[in-house]
Amino acid sequence: MDWWILLSGVFVMLLVLFATGLPIFLSFLVLNIAALYLLSGNFNGVLLIINSMFDTGTSFSLAAIPLFILLGEILFRSGSVNILFNAVDALIGNIRARLYAVAIVLSTIFGALSGSAMAVAAMMGSSLLPEMRSRGYDRNLSIGALLAGASLAPIIPPSVMAVVLGILSKVSIAALLIAGILPGILLALAFFVYVVIRGRINPALAPVSARSGLPARERLALVTRALPFLLIIASILGFILAGIATPTEAAAVGCVTAAIICAIFGNLTWAKLVECVRSTAGITTVITIIMVSSVSFSQVLNMTGSTFKLVAAVTALDLHPAIMFILLQVLPFVLCMFIDQIALMIMLVPLYGPIVLAMGFDPIWFWTIFLINMSIGGITPPFGYTLFALHGVTEDVPLQSIFRSVLPFIGIFILVIGLLALFPDIILFLPSFL
Repeated sequence: MDWWILLSGVFVMLLVLFATGLPIFLSFLVLNIAALYLLSGNFNGVLLIINSMFDTGTSFSLAAIPLFILLGEILFRSGSVNILFNAVDALIGNIRARLYAVAIVLSTIFGALSGSAMAVAAMMGSSLLPEMRSRGYDRNLSIGALLAGASLAPIIPPSVMAVVLGILSKVSIAALLIAGILPGILLALAFFVYVVIRGRINPALAPVSARSGLPARERLALVTRALPFLLIIASILGFILAGIATPTEAAAVGCVTAAIICAIFGNLTWAKLVECVRSTAGITTVITIIMVSSVSFSQVLNMTGSTFKLVAAVTALDLHPAIMFILLQVLPFVLCMFIDQIALMIMLVPLYGPIVLAMGFDPIWFWTIFLINMSIGGITPPFGYTLFALHGVTEDVPLQSIFRSVLPFIGIFILVIGLLALFPDIILFLPSFL
């Protein structure tokens, strides 16, 4: 059987399994078992899955995932959200489109602290969006600003998706985490400039904020109260950049730092900490099961020989590297509209890995842009999970309106990706210090 027919058949079968509503991990597990049985002629080959699942499940790098999730849970359940909101609100002041700017900055900070786009979107949709609407801010631009800011969570460390991508692509997780800092800040700045410009061009979108009357001393006090929370990010990134700790060890330090700070300055109690651990265990179980059930998928592809033949076919095309880069990034952009981000990474990374090496692309540069592409998938209609997370807390807003609200920000994402592709040093500067 031709390699391309075999490869196409594997992906079609996988999509059919997804369409049946079967959980992601079971879809990969069923496909792997069936493929190994057909390849070996018996169930002895299935033992490969058991060994692969054990090796993946006991990987030290995988431990960073529950720690990053726990970090986000501690912040959200301790009431620290209000402290950070008041600080950002006081810091930005009374510029036109103030709440749009607050939405962007606050979503970026929460994304950097929690690493979960869906959690940030749900939290901001239930807390800040009603306030924006009550003050006469444009509904669609408000929703777009919240979703754009939330979508930065997988890019700016700590990021669960970066850890998953690092494991799948076999590149440095620390470098992937650090590489996302400058692109994340650049995207946040682009969103910030966009909403401010929109507010100036069309004043009806952003009513002038009434002055709060807070003196400079009180504003300074609000900002100062939030400064300890920056130690959480500093403790994680500082230890990784200094080479003192691995991402997993740095995540553990971040959790301890967050627990102490939220207990002192927030409202973290033992009961809430237990809730954090319980919620983390549930979320981590789902992600881990998906990971251990899917890593063997790349082994199945290698056993069929399809991966190597695909690389040979791609290199034989003799396309310009820029054209190949665009093709490799357009495919996940389109597929993310219909397939879960982690499932798509599991499908594409084993195929992309050898091609990236064969084309001579810098792995950190390519996979960071790939990660940004996956982040766009969370807010891309019709099946972006972050869109549904926001819709779940704003049921009075039609889903079609939410879809329309993100289109300008998706355009900004694409423009920034083009900039990162042309100037790789934006991505590679900070990892060069590792």
